[in-house]
Amino acid sequence: MRALAAKLGSHNVSLLVIGDRKGPSEFELPGATFVSLSDQLGLPFSLSRLLPVDHYSRKNLGYLLAMQMGAACVYETDDDNIPAPNWEPRTLRANAEVGNRTGWMNVYRLYCDDLIWPRGFPLSEVRSDPLCFDSGLRPDSRAVDSPIQQGLVDGSADVDAVWRLLFDRPIRFRNRSSMWLPAGAWCPFNSQNTWWWPPAYPLLYLPTHCSFRMTDIWRSLVAQRCLWEMGYGVVFHAPDMVQERNAHDLLSDFEDEVAGHVQNKRIASLLDGLSLSGSVSRNLLICYEALVREGILPAEELALLRAWLQDWSSLNAS
Repeated sequence: MRALAAKLGSHNVSLLVIGDRKGPSEFELPGATFVSLSDQLGLPFSLSRLLPVDHYSRKNLGYLLAMQMGAACVYETDDDNIPAPNWEPRTLRANAEVGNRTGWMNVYRLYCDDLIWPRGFPLSEVRSDPLCFDSGLRPDSRAVDSPIQQGLVDGSADVDAVWRLLFDRPIRFRNRSSMWLPAGAWCPFNSQNTWWWPPAYPLLYLPTHCSFRMTDIWRSLVAQRCLWEMGYGVVFHAPDMVQERNAHDLLSDFEDEVAGHVQNKRIASLLDGLSLSGSVSRNLLICYEALVREGILPAEELALLRAWLQDWSSLNAS
């Protein structure tokens, strides 16, 4: 966290730290604003009174605070990630190769020759063709606007418990060009090293009524579907962060990921089949209503989502 605060400070970037019940009541770090659980309960957001404690989705309040502060973009990470020397603030316009295939794309295999896959990637697709473009064809490389960009992480890469139980070891991804995934190309992205710009701000919403290991993954699937409707895609970058992972119980992680192993392909198929139109906030609601209708999320999720959209709308109007 000291390294992160120092790196951000050197670029005049504000750092928001969102606490929870199991964390400290105070967190002294130069350049950081710590928002304790008691502080969160006093925020002027409808969502602050609805979110449960002891859940990763409390980061939603950090996103709203950043928007309230007028953030031109939002960068998110966790407390066990360290900026690499090459970490620099990104821009909405990225130079990237442009994929020309659809379906499930294992982006990790573009940056690593090992058998490896991102957390949330369907196990049934792990041994499929890892390339995001047709065999024998070099993809176009050009500047693209992408309001969601995911950087990879060296060291303890973000993988699922199955990979850790079978292969767990430090990973160093190769430094290759960035990759833009077009509409119809699915690859889950996480919340470890991720940039967001205002067109995608409503899509920051982390669902609550799912496991800690799936909240950012299911968010990523919904976000990708909504991005396509806006004419955008997600860009993946070579690593510029290193993770020294906090202690985890791998069997507990696996239990939390089972819903994703069973449901992720179904979720993508469901979202693919939706007819979206109108604003990004309306499309976001349509996606979550479909997940509730199919029994993937409970109806209680919609109350939280509507509070989020109300809070976002009020900030957007001010």
